[in-house]
Amino acid sequence: MGHFGFSYMGLIYLLMLWVPNIIWTKNQPEGYTPAGENKILLVFERVGQVLCTATALCFSDTNPHGWEPWLAWLFASALLMAVYELYWLRYFRNGCTLTDFYRPFAGVPLPGATLPIAAFFLLGVYGKLIWLIVAALILGIGHIGIHYEHLRKL
Repeated sequence: MGHFGFSYMGLIYLLMLWVPNIIWTKNQPEGYTPAGENKILLVFERVGQVLCTATALCFSDTNPHGWEPWLAWLFASALLMAVYELYWLRYFRNGCTLTDFYRPFAGVPLPGATLPIAAFFLLGVYGKLIWLIVAALILGIGHIGIHYEHLRKL
């Protein structure tokens, strides 16, 4: 079920997600437009964003509890978030193009969508938080779906 309480790990993850996205709003690739996005996928994305944010912050289960085998899930999750940050570095350094925005990074397709979704999913596994796992899946359906549609249009 989960233990209510502040998750500093959730806050760190959300900052790692939000900061590059805020910078991206000022450095969107030429030719990018959200016009015509699938409304159903958009609902999944928005609902998933709210649920992920709330569950990542409001359950202390995702904070490390000492050395234990489950810590491997947290390390895997943190590695995905680190790769996500590297993806953004590539994007910002290469001139903020649509190609860089959607091309694979470190072998991961649609890295701007799949890396954070997978990271939040594994954070939920680490914390044994079914709510965060479900929230990440809902967000993934919308966010990855929307990114995939944009890629297909290219």
